[in-house]
Amino acid sequence: MAGNKENQKKDTTTEGKIKEAARTVFYKKGFAATRTRDIAEEAGINLALLNYYFRSKAKLFEIIMVEALADFVKGLLTVLNDEKTGLEKKVQEVAGRYIDLLLEEPEIPTFIVTEIRSNPEGLLKKLPIQEVLSKSVFFRQHREAVEKRQITQPDPLHFLMNMMGLVVFPFIAKPLIMGGRKMQAQEFNVLMQERKALIPVWVKAMMKAK
Repeated sequence: MAGNKENQKKDTTTEGKIKEAARTVFYKKGFAATRTRDIAEEAGINLALLNYYFRSKAKLFEIIMVEALADFVKGLLTVLNDEKTGLEKKVQEVAGRYIDLLLEEPEIPTFIVTEIRSNPEGLLKKLPIQEVLSKSVFFRQHREAVEKRQITQPDPLHFLMNMMGLVVFPFIAKPLIMGGRKMQAQEFNVLMQERKALIPVWVKAMMKAK
């Protein structure tokens, strides 16, 4: 009995070590340039053991990205369902939190685009998207702001898409932005940090646009 528990503990530890190593290598090299051998070396294990735990590089990438994306959505729900903050404060928090997250988790935008194109149904099953889109305090506050004529656009989806688009799109277009300006990674990061203050200003202006 004790032996089985010990094996289970070792299994969990090894699996976690592999996932952490994979995350490090994927973020350093990107999915396409990463080999399973690179991940095994980073984890300090042999390739056979990695293949025992995870069938393929693609499957491992999917697991890591879904976990990261789930955290992304759960964090978004926390912000959107906060009764103590208004719409403007929520925009500030979304911009700040997710710019920081995407700077730390650079493969998330690519994964989102790939999954939306290839497996949207699967993504919907894994993530609480419906809660974000229809059952949040944010949507109720938006409706109340429309009724008070503080916001001219009645559809909250436009508000949410504009806000998230301003946050996420620069990371999707990162290679083009950096290449077009011959920008170094640190310069791009500074540019994204500047957007934390700019996005709330832009969204506030859009709220009142006719």
